[in-house]
Amino acid sequence: MASWATFEAAAPTLAATGRRFFYMYGVGMGFLATVRRDGGPRVHPICPILTEDALFALIVPGPKLADLRRDGQYALHCLTSPPPRQDDAFYITGTVTEVTDPAIWDRVAARFLTERDIASRWPGFETQVLFEFHIERCLVTLTEASSELPAGHTVWRAHHSARPPA
Repeated sequence: MASWATFEAAAPTLAATGRRFFYMYGVGMGFLATVRRDGGPRVHPICPILTEDALFALIVPGPKLADLRRDGQYALHCLTSPPPRQDDAFYITGTVTEVTDPAIWDRVAARFLTERDIASRWPGFETQVLFEFHIERCLVTLTEASSELPAGHTVWRAHHSARPPA
């Protein structure tokens, strides 16, 4: 598994593409897939928060929180681009770690509110649980080549890219 910082160092073009896709609409947006207790998939819209070194999300109490605490596996897919590039996508998978450090929680929560130009926390805001997302695999799909990536699929795997060559 790789932190966002490790992913960004190993695959800067893919990380920049992910950051652009996550924040395509000005705030982080994506769809989180988790694993239900019976092994089936569950999909939820969430607002990922990218800092300089990590990818986080504040998760409200409910089924997705229970899934992440129980299983820890996730897939996160960014909303696709508007036409004509509607099939462009950024997708990552891996595991999460619950963050219990109050200073990190406050820093990420402040960033979340600042990104939305919200001055204060609403009632119940503190019930959200902070998770850091660790990346095992990334898939970027482009309908047309960019100046840095080819058309089609580009795959990155942490176990192949996160270690320096021997």
